[in-house]
Amino acid sequence: MIRNDVLDLLPVRHAVPELLAALEGRGTAVLHAPPGTGKTTLVPLALAGLTGNGPERRVLVAEPRRMAVRAAAGRMAWLLGEGVGGTVGFAVRGERRAGPATRVEVVTTGLLLQRLQRDPELAGVDVVLLDECHERHLDADTALAFLVDVRAALRPELGVVAASATSDAEAWARLLTSQEGGGPAPVVRSEGEGHGFAVVHAPPPAGIRPAHGTWVDPALLRHVAATVREALARHEGDVLCFLPGTGEIARTAGLLDGVDAEVLQLHGRAPGAVQDAVLRGAGPGGRRRVVLSTSVAESSLTVPGVRVVVDAGLAREPRMDHARGLGSLATVPVSAAAATQRAGRSGREAPGTVYRCWSEAEESGRARFPAPEIRIADLAGFALRAACWGDPTAEGLALLDAPPAGALAAARSVLASIGAVDGAGKATGRGVRMARLGVHPRLGRALLDGAAEVGARRAAEVVALLSEEPPREYGDDLAAAWREARLGGDAYGARWRAEVRRLERAAASEAEGGAGEGRAAGDDAVAGVVTALAFPERVARARERGGHLMVSGSGARLAEGSGLRSAPWLAVAVADRTARDATARVRLAAVVDEAVARRAAGHLLRSGEEVRWEDGDVVARSVERLGAVELTVRPLGAGADPALVREALLDGLRREGTGLLRWGREAVELRERLAFLHGAVGGAWPDVAEEALVERAEEWLEPELSRAARRADLERIDAGEALRRLLPWASGEAGRLDELAPERIEVPSGSRIRVAYGEGRPVLAVKLQEMFGLADTPRVAGVPVLVHLLSPAGRPAAVTADLASFWRDGYRAVRAELRGRYPRHPWPEDPSAAVPTRHTSARLRREG
Repeated sequence: MIRNDVLDLLPVRHAVPELLAALEGRGTAVLHAPPGTGKTTLVPLALAGLTGNGPERRVLVAEPRRMAVRAAAGRMAWLLGEGVGGTVGFAVRGERRAGPATRVEVVTTGLLLQRLQRDPELAGVDVVLLDECHERHLDADTALAFLVDVRAALRPELGVVAASATSDAEAWARLLTSQEGGGPAPVVRSEGEGHGFAVVHAPPPAGIRPAHGTWVDPALLRHVAATVREALARHEGDVLCFLPGTGEIARTAGLLDGVDAEVLQLHGRAPGAVQDAVLRGAGPGGRRRVVLSTSVAESSLTVPGVRVVVDAGLAREPRMDHARGLGSLATVPVSAAAATQRAGRSGREAPGTVYRCWSEAEESGRARFPAPEIRIADLAGFALRAACWGDPTAEGLALLDAPPAGALAAARSVLASIGAVDGAGKATGRGVRMARLGVHPRLGRALLDGAAEVGARRAAEVVALLSEEPPREYGDDLAAAWREARLGGDAYGARWRAEVRRLERAAASEAEGGAGEGRAAGDDAVAGVVTALAFPERVARARERGGHLMVSGSGARLAEGSGLRSAPWLAVAVADRTARDATARVRLAAVVDEAVARRAAGHLLRSGEEVRWEDGDVVARSVERLGAVELTVRPLGAGADPALVREALLDGLRREGTGLLRWGREAVELRERLAFLHGAVGGAWPDVAEEALVERAEEWLEPELSRAARRADLERIDAGEALRRLLPWASGEAGRLDELAPERIEVPSGSRIRVAYGEGRPVLAVKLQEMFGLADTPRVAGVPVLVHLLSPAGRPAAVTADLASFWRDGYRAVRAELRGRYPRHPWPEDPSAAVPTRHTSARLRREG
């Protein structure tokens, strides 16, 4: 019996007629319904014609999480007065409860994608409802893009509804352009009739350190726990507390020991009994509950009895180091939209309260929406789906955000290395089989190739471990974790066994020529082989100084006390590397040997001569390497390729500069003269600054450069002789070097004084008496010389670039100072008419 009394209380009921009309007239619609309005439960029933007077339809509902799939199906079946599997069914990876009579089937978006790729027409389905589009999961974005293509090319009659709880509905409407009427899809809005909630800001005390990677300051968790205790004391009802991950949930649960309430831990890996208990509501006796949850409770789920939400203000987002193939999780401030979603959980059944563990001033600094997963995640799975769909570049897909070019290129490179796509990026037959397995392409490769090597059953068991990381308490040794999972008394073990059965069937159906039994080997060897096949770039060899080096080039470190630290070779299954870490932290790995490493990462095997500038000299070796890992090394000595040696020497010059050459005084002075002419005259006179000389090294250092083999040979090259090759010989200007920038200038006394060009302009340091009688300042290339006038002892007395002005205005003061210090030298009152001299007054009289 349909529970109309409950359905009539759902606010979205007022929007249902408009939604049905939009779907009937245009075939597509966007439903904007705030949290708690009933869009996940009432709307599918109305679309299927199970409530109201609409036509009978078969509706497929896609939810982002398995927990939401089960909860939504259970809730709708209850509203119809039935059990799950009849009129309302569900399907998640490895489990389906639906039959011929099912009119509404709830699935994960990942499963919807698999169905679309097996059967693009979705035969038998009349309407697809994509729920929680605002969360911007990659699977949901991809599914919507594929559905747009299906409507355009195969089934224009297929109805598509995108449901969003946030206000970005217009963007989805533009993607869902209607073929029937043209223009964006209609947007149907449901006004919320929830009970509302009050916001209380409860910022933590000063000194809380920002989260990084998956680390969260324990002081923040203590503050969150204290806030939960305060909420229990001040308010009625249950408390729902949002935390970023399972580790923070477990630690906060420990901090709540002794509270007068049942503490439940809700996350994607929580046992089914715990999930059911949370969604069922208070147990016998009506004891209050504290539900500590990750973001799984943000949407799609109603947690009965909740009146208070405590929000730690943090969320976890994936990050991908595409260059090294390493993924990680980043702890970030929760977006404004997600914070609103969380807060709404408190007002579903009665007026609620949300405690936000951040200050009111921080509200404006939060991102408006969560980061779209397509911008930050590993795109290998997306790239394979797009290739199988016939659009390897994804340029033709109706996506709200285009995939970043670099991330997509890295993903396609991974797919090419495992044989999933060809040189043009198109899916191979092997790639199509991988896409059907329902796991990441890397794991698909490990399952297909591993089944041939070790047998389908054991390959499936290891891949199942890799597809959902075992609990941390299983340890970091994958083979040991495998044995622990087999014992399997916990929730993880049950899920693992179900996934093994699914993968074994999939491997058998997708294997070419059927799955073989594989060769006999122990668990440790099998775990290593399958892991290396999945993550060839993460095969790692032990370093002499400790730790391991992956073939991708990343260092890898194991926890203190790990039994894997002494392993010569590892295949790393799970590792992360934050921006602050120099090396990756290994969470899970298996022991392998060099033969397995060579086989799994064979596409990275290279051998040949390596000649490079290292530690200040040329190093020439014959090297066989697996990516960044050197397998064998032999010094080459004089037999190295001359072209490679020359390039290494040029690299040395780029790194250490032209100081590697022999610079005598004449070479330094020539460089200074040329630098002056380049600035003062320009034209063909060369730039001899360090950067320019290094850039043109091949022009002015030949033939000596090609004859050199090591640093010592560079040090023998006369830089002055080499520099002369840069002079403008072709134009004839080179012959004017001594005219334009002379080495010496003859002064009135007859002395030839060296000109210094090192200060960027010509400088003449000369004794003052030798310049008597010269009215005009000497010029070089039209530039006045800066004259340093010296005392008879050679000490600076004055500096001028205008001799006439100095004789007129400055000389008198200098004369007064120097005539007392040097009385034996001439100090005429009128220097402009005096005879220049290098000698004392007495000698002048004798010579006169």
